[in-house]
Amino acid sequence: MTSLTDRPSTALLVVDLQQGVIEGAPHRDDVLARVNDLVERARAQGTPVVWVQHSDDGLVEGSPAWELAPELTPRRDDEPLVAKRHGDSFEETDLEQVLAERHVGRLVVTGAQTDACIRATIHGGFVRGYDVTLVSDAHTTEDLTDYGAPRPEQVIAHTNLYWGFQSGPGRTADTATASEVRL
Repeated sequence: MTSLTDRPSTALLVVDLQQGVIEGAPHRDDVLARVNDLVERARAQGTPVVWVQHSDDGLVEGSPAWELAPELTPRRDDEPLVAKRHGDSFEETDLEQVLAERHVGRLVVTGAQTDACIRATIHGGFVRGYDVTLVSDAHTTEDLTDYGAPRPEQVIAHTNLYWGFQSGPGRTADTATASEVRL
């Protein structure tokens, strides 16, 4: 039950599944396969698919690392591609406009990095009034244990755990596996 009026639709967000972002990420191939399945389900049901692609000084637009993972189902011309430079996919992008044009009030979020752009985007959507479902087995992150972070599997599990306990007036936050998620 989104707090955005006249926005009954759902959109599938595919965030930053780029070669340089997910190289070496745990369960990379499984995550990509689940996202591909979700993309095909969304298309079959008429649910908008919105692709998000990050760039910055370390992830240069047009470089091989910046390109979407080649294992992904190719993006269709009628599926928006939102270019971003910040963790939150809403910050200084046209994502809000893209979603408003499609009457979207609920987001189903997949992608990478769990502890960066995924967290920023799910929170960004939620505080903007969207219902947000995080697909619990369709996001991943790199191993940053050398910098003091928990193992990637722990980061993913913790994000899945705490997201289901978010609350706000007029909107919901939840998690679901790729096979369970409602599009």
